[in-house]
Amino acid sequence: MALVNMTVFITHCWKSIQFRLKGNERTSFWLRALCLSVLLGCAICQPVHAQNAAGSQVEISELRLERTEGALLLQSTLRMELSSSVEDALQKGMPVYFVTEVELTRDRWYWYDKKIGVIARHYRLAYQPLTRMWRLNVSRDPIGSVGLASSLSQTFETLPEAIDAIRKTVNWKLADVADLGSDNKYTLTFKFRLDATQLPRPFQIMVGSQSEWNMSTQKTLRLSSDLGR
Repeated sequence: MALVNMTVFITHCWKSIQFRLKGNERTSFWLRALCLSVLLGCAICQPVHAQNAAGSQVEISELRLERTEGALLLQSTLRMELSSSVEDALQKGMPVYFVTEVELTRDRWYWYDKKIGVIARHYRLAYQPLTRMWRLNVSRDPIGSVGLASSLSQTFETLPEAIDAIRKTVNWKLADVADLGSDNKYTLTFKFRLDATQLPRPFQIMVGSQSEWNMSTQKTLRLSSDLGR
């Protein structure tokens, strides 16, 4: 309905300018062109806002550390919702990549903070039309550079099952407790994003400005000084 009203408004404005500026053809031409450009821009903005409202969404719902058998383990959970554009690309067989990065640092007042643990997981999610199965590859390194042979592979019958495997992290080793001091302060930084850099090059350019493909979240925790105890 909004698009129809905008079309009527453009037509009315166009006729009005033609009537008022009929005596000066050159001025009429340039003003009509300027008016049309502005009005078309307004008309285009309306479907763009609707598209942005249905974009991909992700947020961190759980993030905590546990000490078990001399190791510091990470537990995390994400809430994820893919946009229609991302799902459509997946359904057509294009792989989509995600990455989780976690860093634990120890505060040092006299120098840069010391990195205690840095871990990453790279995901490649793809639909296989022949088998109608979803394949998820997981690797410590970017899968586009190391290949599928260096990753762990799982298959799922549905997309929600595959997404569930991405959004949950259980007992992910971040560091050894022996590397932690009992009287130090630590900072945990957790990042998750859709990794558009591993998409095909022409597609990277196309999705660079589309909010439906801008999917990322980050959280920083200040931890107590008793991690090493």
